[in-house]
This record gives sequence, C-alpha cells and structure tokens, in this order.
Amino acid sequence: MITRSAGRDALLLWLASRAGLLVATLLGAALHDYVGRWKQWDAGLFVTIAQYGYDGDPAGPPDAGLPAFFPGFPMMLRLARLVVPDWTAAGLVVSLVAGAVAMVALARLAEFEGASGWIAVLGLLLCPTAVFLAAGYSESLFLAFAVPAWLAARQGRWPQAVVLAAGASCVRITGLFLAVALVVEFVAGRSRGAVAGPSWRRAPWLLVPFLPLVAYSAYHHARSGNWFAWKDAQEAGWGRELVWPWKSWSTTWNAAQGGGDFAVAFRMEIAGAVVAVLVLVWLVALGRWSEAVYTGSQAAALMTSAYYLSIPRSLLLWFPLWVALARLATGRRWVIVVYGMVAGPLMLLGTLRFLSGAWAG
Repeated sequence: MITRSAGRDALLLWLASRAGLLVATLLGAALHDYVGRWKQWDAGLFVTIAQYGYDGDPAGPPDAGLPAFFPGFPMMLRLARLVVPDWTAAGLVVSLVAGAVAMVALARLAEFEGASGWIAVLGLLLCPTAVFLAAGYSESLFLAFAVPAWLAARQGRWPQAVVLAAGASCVRITGLFLAVALVVEFVAGRSRGAVAGPSWRRAPWLLVPFLPLVAYSAYHHARSGNWFAWKDAQEAGWGRELVWPWKSWSTTWNAAQGGGDFAVAFRMEIAGAVVAVLVLVWLVALGRWSEAVYTGSQAAALMTSAYYLSIPRSLLLWFPLWVALARLATGRRWVIVVYGMVAGPLMLLGTLRFLSGAWAG
C-alpha cells in the first residue's frame, strides 16, 4: 500500500540532498564560476543541440556524435531557457524539477512493492554516480517518465503507463529497453492472474513507447538519409561498435591497467559491470522477469560495445535495483547503513571529479 508520507519523505530527501550538494560543491568553486563548473562532458553537448540543433554550432567543426542524444532533454532545455537566462543553469533546473518527480515516483513504487520508499530514494541518492542526477544530463528527466510508467504498469493502468514510457523514449535510447520490458510485464501480469491484469484489447497500446524511436529515426532520415543516425553517432563520436562481450571486457581490462585518470575511469567501468551482473542475477533469482529484461538488455548493450563506457552511470536508471535494495533493507536497517557508509564518500568523490572535469561514470 502506498502511503501519503512516501512522496513527502522522498521529496524531503531530494531537496535536502540538493542543498547538501550545493554547500559541499560551493566550497570548491567561486560563486561566479559555480554554474560553469557544471558544463562538463555531455552537459555541453546537450546545450549545443538545444541552441543549434543536430548540425551543431555553425562556428565550430561538425560533431558527428550529436545524433546519439535523443531530443527530449534539449527540448526541455529550450523551455527552461525561457525563464532561466543561462543554458547550463537551465539544465540544472530541469534536472532539479525532474529529479523531484522521479524521487516521489520511486518512493511510491517501492511502497507498492512492500518496501520502504525512503530507503529506495536514499539508495539512489547515495549511488557513487549520483552527480549525474544533478548535472544537466538526461538521467533525472528519463527517470521522471520511466518510474511513474512502471508504477502505472504494475498497477494495471496501461494507457498511462505507455504514454509515460513514450516520454521516456523521447529522452534516451533506454526507453527502448523500457518498452520491451513493459511487453514482458504485460504478459507476466496476465500469467499471474492479477486483479488488475491487462486485457488483450489493451495490447496495441504497447506499441506507443516505440513510436518516438521511429519518429526520431525518420527525422534523421529526412535530415541526412540515415535511418540509424543515432546508432552510427555512437561509433562516430565514441568508437562504440558492436563486439563480442569477451573482447569488450579484454579491451576495458587492459585500459584499466597502469596509472592516469583514464585508467581510474576504466576501473570504475569494470566495477560497474560487476555490480550490473550481480543485480541481474539477483533479479532473475527473484523471478522478476520484466525487470530482468529491462536491466539485462541494457547490460548486454553496454557490455558488447568496443569498450565499457557509462556502465556505472547507467545503474542510476535501474530503478528495479533501488526497489530491490529497499526490499532487502526494510527490516534490515543495517544494510542501508553499511551501504551509505561505503557509497556516500564515493558519491562525493565522484561529484568532485565531475566538477573538476574528470570522467566520473
């Protein structure tokens, strides 16, 4: 049963964590330079798309990697820019508002699953890569659509679920994995014989979350003649081509050897991959098949790339992980205490790395 206090507690944790993050990060930056510190890595690319579109800044060289970013976040940036004068600050505002929505939904999802909502939220907020929930990245906006979509599906409210999932598909390619997982959940709901189980007459609704991907592909086909521009951009911008998983592991392992900041980053990727596999095994053992499809399809895509990239950050999007953590820690409070003591310092370290321009997940 979902309690009213679950949303209140989640919102309080989110706002308190944002205040704490602000104080902690302000200690290392002058106030006039603070917002500029957040324009790191992909945050700058989102601003470029919002300002100039997928052709990029006409004053600079063309960037073949821009189509890898779906239009949902740049569109929200343009809306926020109407009231926030600075592009980077607009991205921070979008993530702040979207994150509040996502945390409330996550708490309610955890409560629906019989766990403590605040534990799920706290687990996510203490994730070592949680800085990307605050930065002008698309993680918070994706979760603001995806988590309510999943909650609606679990409650048998399929029209709402697929419309919200379509919103998630506008933000990230991860929406494709969510759409597939919703199909599995639809079938699983019928096999469980749930009271709110879906009628087959609702099955066509399941196509809705796939439509943004079709529309985005059609847009780039009209623009460049390439239906798969978003996929090819991954190769052009980051060299992420499809390889066998053992080759991806070998390349990443070799890159993690020695010193230097990039070696540290690849060690983080390996740690993230290990966690991802353990979580996937955990979900399968629990018989959470639709959630295993959602997380497993992401893991498969990330671990068959030329090398591991953004695996730790992708764990932020694994809301089944945070609900499972809450289920484990509800009644075993020592679990969240131990987790917080380990993850909290790593989260702060990751934030400082990001603000200094180093890769943080």
